Order: sequence, then structure tokens, then C-alpha cells
Amino acid sequence: MSQKLPYYLTYPISVEFDDQRKEQKDYEYMKSLYPETAKKLLPYIEEECDRLEFSCSMIYDEYPDKVQLHMLAKHIFEKFPHNEKEKKDIYELIEIMLYHEIYKRRREYRRSIRKFY
Repeated sequence: MSQKLPYYLTYPISVEFDDQRKEQKDYEYMKSLYPETAKKLLPYIEEECDRLEFSCSMIYDEYPDKVQLHMLAKHIFEKFPHNEKEKKDIYELIEIMLYHEIYKRRREYRRSIRKFY
């Protein structure tokens, strides 16, 4: 006798798609917990990363150049309004957030490449 499957199992949702959606939701929630300064910096960092998001970009190099990353952080730092007292702390926060954003985009880029093979 053939056993019929329930309707919801006849067209299963891709587990990979569901995992990506959960990861994105989790990431968005964690960003909402950022301190105020980090929340203000985030649009500047995302804008620069958006500008560099193309297939042969230096952010997708196997080992991104440290000097170029420092120059990118400095460029973001110069665009962001700050006072002299918090100068060093802001720059270090920009670097940390920039490296994290690049890491996230590199991971997503690798995932998208794997889907085509």
C-alpha cells in the first residue's frame, strides 16, 4: 500500500532559505541593540560597503589589504561628525564595525557563489 504524504510535506520549504531568513532576522535584531553611537555610524559604514560591493572588489580578496581597509575607515571617519574628545574611540569603533560588515558581506558572497555550482 502506498502511503500518502501530508500536504505540507509535498512541497517542502528549502531548509537553506529558512536558515538564511533566521540568520538575517537575528542579525537585524542584534543591530537594533547597538549603542546610540554605533547606530549613527552604521549608515555611513553600510554606504561605503555598498559602494564596494561588486564582483572583483578588494573586500572579496582572499586577504584584503590592511592599508586599504585603514584608508576606508579613515574615509568614513572623516564623513562622520565627531568632536575631538571622542576621536580615537570613534575611529576604533568604525574599524570594528567596518570589518564586521565586510565579513558579513564576504560570507553572503561566498554563499551566492556556491549556489551556482
